Amino acid sequence: MNTLSRLNDLGRRRFLRGMLGGGVVTLGLPLLNCFLNDNGTAFASGAPLPMRFGTWFWGLGMNSKIFIPAKVGAGYDLPEELSALAAVRPHVNLFTNFNAMRDSSPNLCHYTGWIITRAGAAPIGDQDKPGETIDVTIARVIGRNTRFQSVTATANGDVRTSFTYENANSVNAAEPSPLNFYKQLFGGDYQDPNAATFTPNPRIMARKSVLSGVLDQTKQLSKMVSAEDRARLDQYYTDLRDLERQFDHQLTKPEPIASCHPVTSPKEDPKTTVDSETVAERHRMMTDLMVMAAACDQTRVFNMAYSSAFASTVKAGYEKPHHTCTHEEPVDQSLGYQPTASWFLRRSMESWAYFVEAFSKVKEGDGTLLDNMLIYGSTDSAWARIHSLDGIPMFTAGRAGGKVKSGIHVDGAAGPATRLGYTIMKVMGVDTPSWGTKSNNTASALSEILV
Repeated sequence: MNTLSRLNDLGRRRFLRGMLGGGVVTLGLPLLNCFLNDNGTAFASGAPLPMRFGTWFWGLGMNSKIFIPAKVGAGYDLPEELSALAAVRPHVNLFTNFNAMRDSSPNLCHYTGWIITRAGAAPIGDQDKPGETIDVTIARVIGRNTRFQSVTATANGDVRTSFTYENANSVNAAEPSPLNFYKQLFGGDYQDPNAATFTPNPRIMARKSVLSGVLDQTKQLSKMVSAEDRARLDQYYTDLRDLERQFDHQLTKPEPIASCHPVTSPKEDPKTTVDSETVAERHRMMTDLMVMAAACDQTRVFNMAYSSAFASTVKAGYEKPHHTCTHEEPVDQSLGYQPTASWFLRRSMESWAYFVEAFSKVKEGDGTLLDNMLIYGSTDSAWARIHSLDGIPMFTAGRAGGKVKSGIHVDGAAGPATRLGYTIMKVMGVDTPSWGTKSNNTASALSEILV
């Protein structure tokens, strides 16, 4: 077949077709170069309890004077900005004095820091998304066989507030509506693992039937394209196989799960404002749904954002949002910090404490849901007033099935913040000799928290 004929044939095959009930169902192909111009613990069966991984994000860092504990190691003290963690401190590891290394890249305000801690590389522009975020990497290891490979939500009501991506063209959009989040997780396609009977969902059966035909066509099509497009199709094929495994999971009667309980739909969404009280309410609603999604094994990887990196949360009676406050509020000379900016940060720590405690309240096996997961908390900067990347704080919560110690404060000695991400990936079963690029590259796990 000559090149022109081959391209004409591909033009007709921009959509792969599967048959269903005598009709044609189509599934779009990824954008290939040849379409562009030259410039272009145990269940009842004995199976082990699943391991889960989550991320949590807050914007605008902290004030080291009233955030960093004086004591390193177990039983660390709680300065003012961490006082909300009193009830969950035994579950939480705190990491301070770690640096996000820019190398020759610019410090892109509210962007560079979280990209480095989540993806291991410094971006060169505000649209650059190097690598992939840690949750995506881990989801490929532990999230392939659940209904959702991962779920993502935000408490600020803005779908764009997401800190998870596969690449610049594949950002995982955050769900901002508790009502829609409930429908996604526990709507019509949800199968209760503790139900007495099991009936395979005919919609899922139909989707799998269509997908089987599409997979065969994808393999055939890969023989007709360039090496670069073949690589894209290989990734597409891998993604389709992941989807097929998820369909298989939904068509198989799930194991009974004692920790899984019926979930009630929210009556309505909170108001579409960024008032601190409303954001906290939305965060609680999203958290409670996410907890039960993990308990019912709907997903094993989840992402929650309390705020955007340039947090626009507002305080009743104060005319400026959190972000503006960090830049314009003067430092109180008697306190030594910005009191209103600190007020906003303390609200975010209250929500972090709620997030951790919610997972710790669910009994699972001999422990809790939190014992069988690891949650990674990160932010965009250290001191937001100057967008500092030196001394950027991070958290973990949970014990990862007994692999991780908790209740420890780790001083990073100005080392790369990517050491924590590398440690997390090793704990979660990612087989990688190192992680990060340039000065952010590390092969040194944090032994202080490893069992």
